[in-house]
Amino acid sequence: MFLLIAMTLSWGAALHAQPSSDAAPLEFENSLEETRFNALVSELRCVMCQNQSLADSNAQIAVDLRREVLTLIREGRGDEEIRQFLVQRYGEFVLYRPQVGAKTWLLWFGPALVLAGGALLVFSTLRSRRARPSSESINDEQEW
Repeated sequence: MFLLIAMTLSWGAALHAQPSSDAAPLEFENSLEETRFNALVSELRCVMCQNQSLADSNAQIAVDLRREVLTLIREGRGDEEIRQFLVQRYGEFVLYRPQVGAKTWLLWFGPALVLAGGALLVFSTLRSRRARPSSESINDEQEW
């Protein structure tokens, strides 16, 4: 029984992002390459971590993806090509700002729809209260 519990707990720990064991920092050829790299990795999401960018994550996959992005930059690919390469490989999740499309329209416009629906509900409630006579005016009109 104890062995089963220990194995279950160790499986949960194995599912979390593992910190990188490679401490060698990336070396850039020039400041333009470094600026471009930092801009790209800050807008790409780590595919394993909870809401961390590639720049912020210490997971091994984030380290590997940062190296991949640098390699793609050095191959001469454009920023959009790099984004599309990672989207094809990992899906729209890798982008912090996914493109507006059939699958993401609710993500982009959902908050505005909820806000408009709430405003419409408040407006209609206030309008119906104004149209309904208050209880004091009903009592004043009755003669006893």
